[in-house]
Amino acid sequence: MVSRFEHPAGGYKKIFETVEELNEPLPATVTGRIPSFIKGSLLRLGPGLFEVGAEPFYHLFDGQALMHKFDFSNGQVTYFRKFVKTDAYVRAMTEKRVVITEFGTCAYPDPCKNIFSRFFSYFKGVEVTDNCLVNVYPIGEDFYAVTETNYITKVNVETLETLKKVDMCDYVNINGVTAHPHIEKDGTVYNIGNCMGKGASLAYNIVKIPPKQKDKSDPIDKSKVVVQFPSAERFKPSYVHSFGMTENYFVFVETPIKINLLKFLSAWSIRGSNYMDCFESDEEKGTWIHIARKHPGEYIDYKFRTSAMGLFHHINCYEDSGYIVFDLCAWKGFEFVYNYLWLANLRANWDEVKRNAMIAPQPEVRRYVIPLDPYREEQGKNLISLPYTTATATMRVDGTIWLEPEVLFSGPRQAFEFPQINYKMNNGKNYTYAYGLGLNHFVPDRICKLNVRTKETWVWQEPDSYPSEPLFVQNPDAVDEDDGILMTIVVAPGAQRPTFCLILNAKDLSEVARAEVDIISPVTFHGMYKP
Repeated sequence: MVSRFEHPAGGYKKIFETVEELNEPLPATVTGRIPSFIKGSLLRLGPGLFEVGAEPFYHLFDGQALMHKFDFSNGQVTYFRKFVKTDAYVRAMTEKRVVITEFGTCAYPDPCKNIFSRFFSYFKGVEVTDNCLVNVYPIGEDFYAVTETNYITKVNVETLETLKKVDMCDYVNINGVTAHPHIEKDGTVYNIGNCMGKGASLAYNIVKIPPKQKDKSDPIDKSKVVVQFPSAERFKPSYVHSFGMTENYFVFVETPIKINLLKFLSAWSIRGSNYMDCFESDEEKGTWIHIARKHPGEYIDYKFRTSAMGLFHHINCYEDSGYIVFDLCAWKGFEFVYNYLWLANLRANWDEVKRNAMIAPQPEVRRYVIPLDPYREEQGKNLISLPYTTATATMRVDGTIWLEPEVLFSGPRQAFEFPQINYKMNNGKNYTYAYGLGLNHFVPDRICKLNVRTKETWVWQEPDSYPSEPLFVQNPDAVDEDDGILMTIVVAPGAQRPTFCLILNAKDLSEVARAEVDIISPVTFHGMYKP
């Protein structure tokens, strides 16, 4: 799963450049044959505006949200895109400057105001960004573009119009929710975010949003907290990007990458600072792993521990014979990977990109196993007896249970990231295949498939082509887990038609079809296929 290519020409820099939205869909040129069961839309989100006037955005997660759509109908394909008209975007366009502080770019006060009104505007409280550049998912019959704050943005996925901004704080005790909910077959949505817990300490809440309501009311009105996880540190919650869910349990990995809330609050009110300034690494703590029962929601106070890691994406997790098995795209050590995702780093020349990745945390796909009954063996003995994994769990003298992973894939500076599975068939269940985007020194340059049982791998790659997260779409009459296709948006800056939707056979990553348009696109993070 290691990249076969170097990128000395630096074509990847093009995926971090501003583009314009479209007024109407562009027809695509199709080669190969689009499978007949693909008749819907591929929806993707990412940054599309990397500066406002003369003011640049500095971090990968700062550019203004651009929604992309490939529409499929009878073998014909069109491409469309629109900026999401968030408050952050609309106000930036109106004032021609960065008005709302983003992840790594701070908004300065309006230079036209005098010192007194500037001083007072500082103490009106922090305006949290609604720049929903990370993902899109359904709630009931609606669709929301999202980031990781308390704001989600309702969008029309046909026209790509922006409908309304929703503040999740109005419904549940939460400071923000992740862009990686779990969605059950009936449409129930689960998500996690940090919150104020008991006795003024921080905690993490799992929120449940019911499926679409018979009376057509908004399911968000019926959101509720189902279980709370405690925080390892009272005033410093960990950064949480995703979580695991089996049929009966939630799995929450609390990494040593902490948000210093006091710094966060004081820094924002007094001087120009941004979200990135408020992260810190706890070099001693390592990683704490928590589990909770789902029905009824109940925290289980077992103290699972493992060495320090960064974690963004869970791949899958499931129960087997009294154990929970969970697979992760891990980054070794306690340093925050986002420190390496400044746009200046990503737009650097290839030799410098490689140098930066040499000192960054190293990626690894890992399998951990949690015993649901950890007290049945004496101390020091491996508690895991599943025949197919080398992952271990050991009770220590202090009552903590130390977990060691099985490594499913490891290649220096070669990440298997943005993982996807056959979610419909296998989410929360034992499974065999994961699909991912291959990062080569943080540059996305291949599509990968991993057999998590045998560790066999497959790769699709073309020179000077930069794909995005592959989404799996199951063949309607599928029996096999990998009977279906992968869809990804590939940017090939040097090509005559520089953006294409690529459709691969999920069995062997052979090309089925591509639909090319003569317009370039920037990077996208996550998205969905809407049948």
